Amino acid sequence: MSEISERSVVVERTSTEHFVATNPRGGTISFGTTSGGGSETEFTPVELLLAAIGGCTAADVDVATSRHAEPSEFTVTVTGDKISDDFGNRMTNLAVTFTVTFPDGAGADRARTILPRAVKTSHDRLCTVSRTVEIGTPVTATIKDA
Repeated sequence: MSEISERSVVVERTSTEHFVATNPRGGTISFGTTSGGGSETEFTPVELLLAAIGGCTAADVDVATSRHAEPSEFTVTVTGDKISDDFGNRMTNLAVTFTVTFPDGAGADRARTILPRAVKTSHDRLCTVSRTVEIGTPVTATIKDA
């Protein structure tokens, strides 16, 4: 049985600088910009990119460690610098920082031992989002005939 490889979202404009993304399962997330008409609290597209990187790697690490012990703290912080240069607008200095603690116990000791390897494996092989960003996958943009 082969897995369907295509993933998709549909982004629709709801008002000036406000959008909603819908996945094939019906989940939605609203976002906007801060350059004018956007909300002060909505995520921006860049913040969604950072969240996608953090969420992807967090999920990988959670699967590997939480089977041994439930973490007492599990936070992933993703930072970067938005710049504009000869390549256009882009993010640099992307960094993912895990803060994970486990309570005392044998399972927790195993989870703490696994944690560095889980983070490395997610970064080096598993996290589709950060792997795509690091490798640099081309993006095409087209206009569908109306």
